[in-house]
Amino acid sequence: MASVTREITIAADADRAWQVLGDFTDGPVRMAPGFVLDSVLSEPGVRTVTFADGTVLREREITVDGRGRRLVYAIVGGTAPPEHDNASIQVSPLTDGRCTVTWTHDVLPAEFAPAWGRNMELVLDLFQKTLEGAQGISI
Repeated sequence: MASVTREITIAADADRAWQVLGDFTDGPVRMAPGFVLDSVLSEPGVRTVTFADGTVLREREITVDGRGRRLVYAIVGGTAPPEHDNASIQVSPLTDGRCTVTWTHDVLPAEFAPAWGRNMELVLDLFQKTLEGAQGISI
């Protein structure tokens, strides 16, 4: 198993970032428009996420901690799911009105880790551009 963590600082308030990331159903599309095409609740606590490359993943909600601004989920199926994947994403406020987003995937087999890391970087970059470019706009 491999653990992949990526972190980014965003020029936006932590509560604003959490409004997107804490939205289990629609958050993926709002976080990475264009990279994620669709996200729907396919059964209670399970979302089906469709990506621009045609990949479809089913993700189970494990924890949504609004107070700690932390979401935990696991990939439980889809077109090319890993043997195991558990992920957490957390928003932490900074004293200057910005926030840090930390995203971790524990994935098996470990060979998935490099691709996971690249995709996490791409999504976090899109999220940063979307959130920073949308100041004052409801996303």
